[in-house]
Amino acid sequence: MAEDLYKTIAAPVEVTMRERSSKFLSFIYPVVNEEQIREALDALRKRYFDATHHCYAWRLGPHGEQFRANDDGEPSGTAGKPILGQLLSHEVTDCLIVVVRYFGGTKLGVPGLIAAYKEAAANAIEEAKVIEKTVDRVFTVHFPYLAMNDVMRIIKEEQPRIAGQEFDNLCTMHLTMRESRADILIEKLKKAGAAIDE
Repeated sequence: MAEDLYKTIAAPVEVTMRERSSKFLSFIYPVVNEEQIREALDALRKRYFDATHHCYAWRLGPHGEQFRANDDGEPSGTAGKPILGQLLSHEVTDCLIVVVRYFGGTKLGVPGLIAAYKEAAANAIEEAKVIEKTVDRVFTVHFPYLAMNDVMRIIKEEQPRIAGQEFDNLCTMHLTMRESRADILIEKLKKAGAAIDE
């Protein structure tokens, strides 16, 4: 996979499974910040307030550089870690997986818990639509109106995403470009007389 590509999921998914009379509800959400993670967790805790555990793991950032796992009262390392392990082995990021457990009376033991949480997380990822996204760089370009033709020709060639533009004596464009192509675009724009703010 290219350095500036990463995998995440397209939309939230919910999956249910049973393991020796315990019920496991798995939820996977696309998230981009910790606030979204908190909101999703709070909503699930309210909705399933009577559940025994709300165990979860998440990864954020194109390379999953931020992550956390939480056992929520299960024996240490039996829930959050296996959930996080599935995010890692499926190489997905910008995701939150929550596994809500209703204890059914039969203890699963440490190996049983690890296997159940691992399976519950894997089921959620497998049911979700995994998509590839690019790591993008965002920058602002300023150029005199006289340079408009040159700048627009470069933009047509390189095809960055245009997030906004204001045209006056001094023109401004807000662009988003895939990381691996951004330096080439910036270099061309500078040669055409544009100033770049990153």
